[in-house]
Amino acid sequence: MVNLKWWKQLHWSEYGAELLGTAILVFVGLSAVVFNFAQGLPMQQLIPDKSIRLLLTGLMFSGTGSLVAISPLGKLSGAHVNPAVSLGFWLQGKMHHHDIGGYIIAQFLGAMSGAVLLVFVWGKYAANVNNGMALPGTGYPLWYVFLAEVTMTAILVLAIFIFVSSRRLMRWTPLMTWLLVAIMVWLESPISGTSLNPARSIGPALVSWFWQDQWLYCIAPPFGAILAVGVFRLVSLGDSEILTAKLFHVSHYRCIFKNVKVPHRTAG
Repeated sequence: MVNLKWWKQLHWSEYGAELLGTAILVFVGLSAVVFNFAQGLPMQQLIPDKSIRLLLTGLMFSGTGSLVAISPLGKLSGAHVNPAVSLGFWLQGKMHHHDIGGYIIAQFLGAMSGAVLLVFVWGKYAANVNNGMALPGTGYPLWYVFLAEVTMTAILVLAIFIFVSSRRLMRWTPLMTWLLVAIMVWLESPISGTSLNPARSIGPALVSWFWQDQWLYCIAPPFGAILAVGVFRLVSLGDSEILTAKLFHVSHYRCIFKNVKVPHRTAG
């Protein structure tokens, strides 16, 4: 008789929330890229300054992730919507082994779904901006692009750790990530496209069927997450502990994570 005990340990509602949340992030976020930069749309004429359009794109892209975090989807799953973020929480002992796999698979499927919807809705305008792909900037060596992605992801994950380890700051995590990622997009997009997220990169690469240099966006963000874990442990020296693996923790939503130090409903 087949033992299905492992199947019962899976948390399908949370995986589904991650899938939908990531799909929303990729579709709406990359729609901002299309709207602000595709030729034939009005933004290039309305706002000729590319730097200002980059900042607006960053605010819209990261704002989508923050809205997902405070939505019912995010309150349930934690709104990681990024394999690097989930990896960081797992390395910190906040996720079960079966859940890290479920989250990462859901995030990649969500990103692919969001990218397919982007192509369907925007058509030639999406193609005009390479379907929102993250690509190395012209003139930058790959080692520099790789280092930029590692550094920016490390800063993002470390900032999340700092906020969710403070009872005073944790409720402001979505606002912090909104502003931080917006600034990163504004400053770093000319270098690497500011991916910070392997799923966000693979979705557009899949629908474009263009894989040149995409290995970089699969490897650099996880390295950044690992670096953030090391820095957090070094800086905190055991004095600070991550309270929750949710970016917006609400006590009456169930929580499937390990070692949660704030009020929550347990899974079951």
